[in-house]
Amino acid sequence: MLLKKDTDMTRGSIVSQLLGFAVPMMLGLLFQSFYSTVDAWVVGKFVGSNALAAVGCNGNLINTIVGTFAGLSTGASVVISQAYGAHDDGLLSRAVHTTIALTFILSVVGTLIGVLAADPLLKLSNLTDPDVKKDALLYLQIYFWGLSGLMVYNMGTGILRAVGDSTRPVIFLIISAVVNTALDLLFVLAFDMEVAGVALATIISELVSAVLVMIALFKTDGAYKLKLKLIKIHADVFKRIMLLGLPAAFQSAVTSFSNVFVQAYINSLKTAGIAGWTAYGRLDAFLVVPVQSISMASATLVAQNWGAGKYRRAHDGTRVSVLLSLATTLVLSALLMAFSGQLVGLFVKKGEKDVIEFGSYFIRVITPFYLLICFNQIYSGALRGIGKAVAPTVIMLMSFVAFRQIYLFVFGKLLFPSSRLVIALAYPVGWTMCSTLLIIYYLNSELFRARNYEDGPEPGKEEK
Repeated sequence: MLLKKDTDMTRGSIVSQLLGFAVPMMLGLLFQSFYSTVDAWVVGKFVGSNALAAVGCNGNLINTIVGTFAGLSTGASVVISQAYGAHDDGLLSRAVHTTIALTFILSVVGTLIGVLAADPLLKLSNLTDPDVKKDALLYLQIYFWGLSGLMVYNMGTGILRAVGDSTRPVIFLIISAVVNTALDLLFVLAFDMEVAGVALATIISELVSAVLVMIALFKTDGAYKLKLKLIKIHADVFKRIMLLGLPAAFQSAVTSFSNVFVQAYINSLKTAGIAGWTAYGRLDAFLVVPVQSISMASATLVAQNWGAGKYRRAHDGTRVSVLLSLATTLVLSALLMAFSGQLVGLFVKKGEKDVIEFGSYFIRVITPFYLLICFNQIYSGALRGIGKAVAPTVIMLMSFVAFRQIYLFVFGKLLFPSSRLVIALAYPVGWTMCSTLLIIYYLNSELFRARNYEDGPEPGKEEK
């Protein structure tokens, strides 16, 4: 734990730097997805499709609260990465301690809002089955009471990743994932706690990961070392974090809240449809892991190089990231479609063929569009890495909220009520619009123009 794990991404092979950062990150995200996947597998296999639907229908409700505060970590990560790239140890230390102080405050606020808002949010999702609704509310309330562990872990690992350390977060996630799996099986199979058991297992395992990441920050030898007496909010850093993080937080909150209404359309398909969507969603989480990992690696590389004045390298890193994400997504999409039925079957009891049919249908319809995610993920992260946070936020809100809701209202409510094809295409139509607009914006940005620079000149100015 005392070894220096940070990485200077302003030098060396771009491909090696991206893969060296992204692969551990990928493993970390896989294990993070493992939480919800194990929860779904345990309740689906050993409790039934009602419990599977209850656990699966609340993801957007959770993200409405969690994503709001998690968006602020985006701003903190950019500030920390830029300070690290510029070798400004003073700013780096102030940014780290401000981030931790902010996390403690937001943890309390997030817990209170989550517990109080759980029931009202659930009522918006058009969940009619009383048994599913009862279990879903129980899961939400337990989850939000343990929210602090998740928030401390996310912010803490955001600090480590901002300085190029993607290894220790993976180790912590592996440990917590093992704890989560063991507790899931103990609470559900041995103690017969059903949905409450998987919720309790999740918050305990997230607390374990939070403790581990805090120990790492206290023990490091780098300039980002956490010292208890220095934890406070520095006004100058707080302002920068808010300027960069609030757009991402607002985007995440509004998008997740709008997806509560998307879930309402899914809930119109009744328990089998909800359970099938849940199984698809757990597989979807694994499919998007590579592009998410590469996007985070790209954002860190871009932010560090932009802070160091290496603008052309920042552009080249973005270009390589797009190519890597497209290649990996293409391969994984083909595999998911080829084995859709078998994979969905992992989450249901024997004989529940209607759930398998729904899940397989969603996979076949949606998966071909995953290549579009590569563009909106990589370009939005890279643009935020150079401090351009507002435009990606506006574009994503237009695409994922306004356009998607209009599409669902017109096609899913007025023209073809409860059509599973219309519902399945709700996410792809948003991805299509978002990627198109972000590509256009990126091609007109300072980051794209930086392909013509040598390292050093100010962005936006032609070389003489």
